[in-house]
Amino acid sequence: QVQLVESGGGLVQAGDSLRLSCAASRLTFSRYDMGWFRQAPGKEREFVAGIRWSGSSTSYADAVKGRFTISRENAKNTVYLRMNGLKPEDTAVYFCAARPIGSIQPLGNPSQYNYWGQGTQVTVSS
Repeated sequence: QVQLVESGGGLVQAGDSLRLSCAASRLTFSRYDMGWFRQAPGKEREFVAGIRWSGSSTSYADAVKGRFTISRENAKNTVYLRMNGLKPEDTAVYFCAARPIGSIQPLGNPSQYNYWGQGTQVTVSS
């Protein structure tokens, strides 16, 4: 079955950087838009960033614009999330997700994603 495996999370201090990776297997990666979502304790899952199948279009949540960058390498079946200037409020479990190309819905709509990873914990201390 399709697998999405996140890595790169950890415990960092405010202002530090991290790069998350999500390796996909058993799907034609270049035919999927990819997204990063996060869920903090006691909160609902929220959209962080998304990227179209070709990498030509990206979208970000307002809370991370200018600090986070999503990218992908289709040859490696991998999507990345570079996180700079981390803040304590960025603390959450980060999930990557995949949806088939062709959706006209915004990248931030979680209902369009049909594959999800298990998540990686990011903890930012103040």
